[in-house]
Parts: sequence; structure tokens; C-alpha cells
Amino acid sequence: MTTLSAEQQAIIDAPLVPLSVIACAGSGKTRTAVRRLIEMRKRLGNQRGRVALLSFSNVAVDTFRDSYQTLTKDQPAGIGRDRVEIDTLDGFITRNILRPHAYRTMGATQAAFLVMGGESFLNGFSFKTGTYPLSITKMQVGLRDGAAYFYYANNDQVSELNAAYASAIVNRLGRTGAYTHNLGRYWSHRVLLEQPAILRALAQRYPHILIDESQDIGTLHQAILEQLMLGGTQISLIGDPYQGIYEFAGANGKFLTQYGLRPGIKCYALTHNYRSVPSILALANKLSARADTAERPAPETPHGAFFIAYKNAEREQLITAFGAAVLSAGLDPKRSMVLCRGRELADKLAGNDVPAGQGLVKGFAAAAILRDKRQDYLNAFKTVASCVAGLLADPPQGLVAMITQPARYPEAILLRREIWSFTRNPDTGLPSASLRADTSWHPLLLTRTRALLASLQDKFDLATADNLGNKLAKKGLPNAPLMVGRDLAVANDARIRVDTVHQVKGEGLDAVLYLAAKEHVSALLAGVSTEVGRIGYVAITRAKNLVWLAVPASALAELRPALVASGFQEARVAVGNKE
Repeated sequence: MTTLSAEQQAIIDAPLVPLSVIACAGSGKTRTAVRRLIEMRKRLGNQRGRVALLSFSNVAVDTFRDSYQTLTKDQPAGIGRDRVEIDTLDGFITRNILRPHAYRTMGATQAAFLVMGGESFLNGFSFKTGTYPLSITKMQVGLRDGAAYFYYANNDQVSELNAAYASAIVNRLGRTGAYTHNLGRYWSHRVLLEQPAILRALAQRYPHILIDESQDIGTLHQAILEQLMLGGTQISLIGDPYQGIYEFAGANGKFLTQYGLRPGIKCYALTHNYRSVPSILALANKLSARADTAERPAPETPHGAFFIAYKNAEREQLITAFGAAVLSAGLDPKRSMVLCRGRELADKLAGNDVPAGQGLVKGFAAAAILRDKRQDYLNAFKTVASCVAGLLADPPQGLVAMITQPARYPEAILLRREIWSFTRNPDTGLPSASLRADTSWHPLLLTRTRALLASLQDKFDLATADNLGNKLAKKGLPNAPLMVGRDLAVANDARIRVDTVHQVKGEGLDAVLYLAAKEHVSALLAGVSTEVGRIGYVAITRAKNLVWLAVPASALAELRPALVASGFQEARVAVGNKE
């Protein structure tokens, strides 16, 4: 897609009023949103107000920022080019409301700070949903009829907590100045309710806000946006309601679909799919009752949407067969994925076993495996940061967030580099997971961690805690490498990634294998009226060229007629002993 479509251009050129844009998957929302931002800022000229473009993932935000910089680099500063902000919605809320103003509402004596879960003082703020206490970082909060409710979500199971019990824990934590990702929205909503001057100033500073992926707006996000609208901010939404798959947080797409019915909201649509081949889009249209248009022609290489039977004992063979099909179609295994519903199954299939060791050593072991087995340097870095904070005598409040969130804490860049260098270098920092854990890996971990801590104390005045040897004991480490032989053999190969559907929303992938249970397939075929159906729809619409829907063999005879009627073809591929 090199030129703008008529639909995209109409949105870019729309009047400076609130918009509701319903967009299909693969419709070029990113390029449209960035160009709309540029046009809005251009029309505002030298007005002091700022225009914000917000989304829900750092990947999307980075894409927006790069695109904006590329498209505006030759434009004069006189159009107010720098008076824009591109961030996640939570980042925007944190920077403008939470960190500077929430401490007053929280009853704290210091600025609010984010906790990630590894901070030792959080042990006093756990909660129970059953027998075992859970970290308060697991507690989530929503809004119902204007009142907050607190709950714990574990995959599809949601347990609502007693409101008085939960709010007491939250308020007690708030008085320390601490907040979690989920509780930050709760406190921000309360700030705007209890400090109306902040709302007035914020609405004046941001007269226009454009939000991408608006189907992900949950109940507390919506309440904050409603407050801004009452203050005078004009909000424009763009998204696909059929990709609303966070229903437990109230993010089911209804806010987006109903927004266009409000007075003064101008409605647009993006109905051309530039991502998927025609047969995959035809399937998506059948499932969603949409009539979107495929802009890609059918390639000569193998492509389309297929279903294939599997048994649980043959899942590894199924993934291998899918990988062979990806290569046969000339597609990139690194741009293809196996998608599951639950985190537990995804981790099992990806080989993300529970690491060895105990306490902080177990954390360092997990980081080594993330880096060396999955090449996941970012999460390895975050894990190391939490472990290092646990080894300090009196770490600053919010230290882990300062280390791991560069956009929000640019002042911590030198500390961040120190931790990053330790994390990424197996020769001088975190030892390689290929070493024998108890006799080789652990002694190196001790020596190098002591050197890192000495450097942190010398450069940043961060004192090391007492009893370091106890905190880094080798108990629980095997007399074997952290990565077993099979892991060592495949650590750097082209094995297709495995993850949950929720983790890849927003991506475009060459090929997708959606590993489904019977109820997941049934919900997918029933359409997008349920969250499980929408999760299946998201999995299907990630694919550019090839979709495999894995159906339990025991349910295939029952489901085959509906699968064929929806547009799936039956794959004739050997998996285990089947044809």
C-alpha cells in the first residue's frame, strides 16, 4: 500500500471534531492515524494546545513515533510540529495525572511510584481469593455504575473480591505512595474527581486526543476519557470492535461502537484489508458478517485457511508439520506463530519450564533462560532489574520501574545501561544458561553479581543488602545446565514462536496455527458476539497468507460441516498416524 485510499484520505481531511472510525483488521489504521495527527496539528497552527495520539502497546507507540518523525522531518516548526504527544494511554495518564498529582488523593507524603511485584515491602499488601495469598500486583479494578470493584483474573476465571476488604488494602498501599499498573487507573480517576483544577488544566492543555485500538478501552479508561470530554477535550476513536478481547476489564468494544451514536461525533469507516489474502478475508467476513474488501491478490504459492485434526499427544508433531507448511509456502517462520488461548499451554509448548533454584537465584536463572533460549532480552532485562532491586539494602521507591521504563524515567539512563550490560553479556555479566548450574553457573553468578553491586554502590550510591550469600544461595540448582540438551539444540534455530492470542493482537503474521479446544472452535464459528468468538477472530485475522485451525480429533466429525460452510478447507497433512 503506497498511496492513501479514499477512505483514509477522508479521515485525514475530516473537520476538527470528534471522530468515530470503525476499521477492519489490516486496514492501515496506523498510517491513517499518524497522518490525521499531522493534519490536526497543522490546522491548529501555533495554538498552544497539544494533540495526543495514544494506543495500548509500546510497539504501536514506537511505530507511530517513527512514522511521525519521518513524515514531518522536512516540515517547518511553525506548524507546531513539536506540540504533539505519542504514548500509550496508560503512559499519558501516568505522566499527566498519576505521578504529579495522585499523592494528594492517595494520602501519601511523596510522589506516586510504580511497583512491579518484586519489591519486598509488597509482602504486607497481599490478598486472598482462596487458600494462598496473591501479590497485590495481581489485583485488578473496574468501574460499575460509578463504583469501583476489585477482582482477580486467571485466564477465563474471574473472582470478584469483597469491595471493603480490597479497598482497605488498596488505600493502605496508596498511603505509601505505591501503585500497580491496574491501580494506577483507579487513582487517576479519583484524582480527576477530587481535584477538579487538574481536570480543567489537562483539558486545556490537550484539546484533541486521538486513540488507536479503541476497542481496548476498559471501564476505568472510559471513565477518565469521559471526564476529559466533560472538561472540553475532543476525543476521536479508531479501532475494530470485533477485536475487543479484554472483556474481564470491560474492554469489549461497546464503547467504540456506541461512541458514534453520540451527538456531534462524525463517523467514518475503513473497509479495505491490505493484510490478508482474499480467502482469509472471506472467512473473516463470514465470521463477522462484514463485507470488507481484499486489496491483495491471491498469490501463486500455497495460501488460505485450513482446519486440521490433532490429539494432545501429537501437538509437537502438529507444530512441526505447520512449520514445514510455512517453509513450503515460502513464508518466514520468524514471522509466523502458534497461538493458544491460555498462558499455561503456550508456555508448555514453548518449552518455558519453571526455572531451577530458589528466591532471587531462581529469578536470575529465569532471566538467563529468557535470554539464551528465547532470545527475549527485554523480559530478561526486566527480570534482572527486579532481582538486583531485591539485593539492595534500601532501594529507592519505584526503582524497578525507573530501570525498565526509559520513556518515563530518562534520568535513569546510566543506571539502566549498567543493568542492561550485565543482562545481555554472558561472558562478563549474567552467566550462560548452557553452563552446569550448581558448579559453574552459580559461582560465576555470585562473582559477577558482587561486582555489579559494587559498581552500583560506587556510581549510584545504592547500598548492597546484608546476607548476600543467603540471598544468592545455590539451593535447588541441578548438577546440569539450566537449559537441557534439547533446549541447547534448538535455542538458536528457526522454531516457530508460541504465544497467546492476546499477546499478538495488532500484529500481522505470515502464517498462524490456532490451537483450539472444541468450545473455542464452536465460538469462532458462531461469530463475534462472544469474547471467545472474538479471540478466534483475532487469531484468524493476524494471518497474511496461511491459517491452520487445529481442531480436536474427537470433535472433527461434528464440527466439519460448519467449518467447511464457513470457508475453511481441510488440510491433508500427516500428523502422527493421521492423514
